[in-house]
Order: sequence, then C-alpha cells, then structure tokens
Amino acid sequence: MYQQIKNYLIMPDTQRMMMSTLEMFMQLFLELTILFIAISYLVALINQKLPAEKIQKLLGAHQGRGYLTAAALGAITPFCSCSTIPMLIGLLKARAGFGPTMTFLFTSPLLNPIVIALFIPVLGLKATLLYASFALTASIFSGVLLHRFGFQRYIKKEMLEPKISTSSIDCNSSGKSSSCDSVVPVEPTIYVKAWQESWTLFRSMFPYMFIAMIIGAVVHGFVPADFFAKVASADNPVAVPTAALIGIPLYIRVTALLPLVASFLAKGVSIGAIIALVIGSGGASLPELILLKRLFYWPLLAAFLFVIFSMAVIGGFTFNWLLI
Repeated sequence: MYQQIKNYLIMPDTQRMMMSTLEMFMQLFLELTILFIAISYLVALINQKLPAEKIQKLLGAHQGRGYLTAAALGAITPFCSCSTIPMLIGLLKARAGFGPTMTFLFTSPLLNPIVIALFIPVLGLKATLLYASFALTASIFSGVLLHRFGFQRYIKKEMLEPKISTSSIDCNSSGKSSSCDSVVPVEPTIYVKAWQESWTLFRSMFPYMFIAMIIGAVVHGFVPADFFAKVASADNPVAVPTAALIGIPLYIRVTALLPLVASFLAKGVSIGAIIALVIGSGGASLPELILLKRLFYWPLLAAFLFVIFSMAVIGGFTFNWLLI
C-alpha cells in the first residue's frame, strides 16, 4: 500500500495537480485575507458614518425599491462568492432588509461590469443581455421568496451582535473610586472602531476561511477541465443539471471561467451547460458554504443552495431553448 501511494505521488500528473493545488491555496490565502479585511473595514466605516435608519430605508424589504437597490449594488461590486461575505455581514448588522440582502448575495458574484465586459466578446451581445436579465430577475425573485417564507429566522443572531470590550475599568465594582475619578476614558475614532470590528470579525471567521481555502484549492487542483467537457457534452440529456452540480462545489470566478468557454464549445459542450456551470460555480462554492454556515442555520443554507441550483438549471435550459 505504501509503495502504491508513493508511486502515485511521484507521477507527473499527480505532481502537477499538487503544484496547482499549492498555488491555488497561496492565491486564495493572500486574496481572501486581504479582501476580507479590506471589505469588512470599509463596510464597518460605512456603518459608522451612515445611520442604520438610512441603510434600512435604502434596502428595506417592504419596498420594491430596496430589492432594485440591492441588485444594483451587487451588479457594480466585483466580488467573488467568498468575498461577498463581509458585505453580507455588514448589511445584516445594519438591519438591512433580509430579502434585499439575499438579492445582493445572489447578484454580486454573478453580475458585475467585469463579467459583462467578458461575456460580450465570448458569447455575443444577445447572450450577454439574456444572461444579465435572467441573473437580475432570478436574484430579485429569490430574495422576495426567501423573505416571504420567513427564512430570516434562520440567521445566527449572535454573529451580528456587537462585541463588548472587557478591558475597560468598572468603577462601580472595583471599589477604586479615587483612581476612576482621575481616569478620563478616551473614545476611539471611527477608524479605530472600524479596524477593531473588522479584525474581530476576521479572527472569528479565519478558522472557517482556512478550511475553505484548503478545500477550494484541492478541488481546483484535482478536478481537470476535461472532466467537465466529458460529462456535460451536448449529447447528454442531463448535461445542464450535471453542469450545475459540478459547478456548485468549485471555487471558480465567473471572470476566470469565461475564457474557457470557447474551448468547451469546441469540445461539444452545449451553451446551456456552460451557463449552468457559470451560475453554479459563480453563485456558490464549497468554500463559501463553509463561511455561510458560520452565519446561517441549515434551513437557510439549504435554501441558498436550492436557489443557486435552480437558477443554474433554469438558466441553462432557457439558453438552450432560445439560442440553439
């Protein structure tokens, strides 16, 4: 057994996949760490400066405008499925409407200016407009449904409560009134508060991020692109749902996937299967699910997965119906 494992590890393909896994892990570690801290710091600053009532008014769930605003916010933020998490937490902490917040979560990784810029030369203007219209409509509709069915009760409220510092002196209980009278507490600036909040959030999420990075890197390194071309060929009647199922566990940005579309088409993959892969891998990923489990209870996590899978399948069949 030992010799078999040793022989497998020294095979050229295995070494290449291991190197790819290591490179992906380093990329994920640097990228997600920097993005997570930077985005959470920026969101904390916005929450400090912008009153919660203003955010609730802009992104309220009881007005249709809140869903449109959330969809527009998602469409202009070039986040991947994992880097949406700090923004998601910030919106939930600000008590933004649950439905619009979920709409943002669906829209942000699937639709942004970079994705549109890549879609046009790869698939053409007609397919790009169809994709953008479908992604926006499905995201808004899904956010409305999740709100109507009350899935907001499956958010872990303890993750959204502000952390109370225990480092300050309690003058009433310490019995040292003379020293307390002479101490003037210094209120930290909003920038310091924002940094403390973002760093606390990062430390609480990092163990989950680290596991997510390892899994994402291994899946990326050991699942070759040719595998998708084989199982999602045009002559496979279940190519679209198969592509959606393959895409969801992967950690692939839409911007990284689109350049591969031409080679997929050349290998006989249908346009519907490609769209299902784009929505499945862009809208969700195994690393993102690990991070969301820190925020959501299982019913909401399952609903999120169902929405992404349904969007991928419906979008894939729609493209096959309209463009083939």
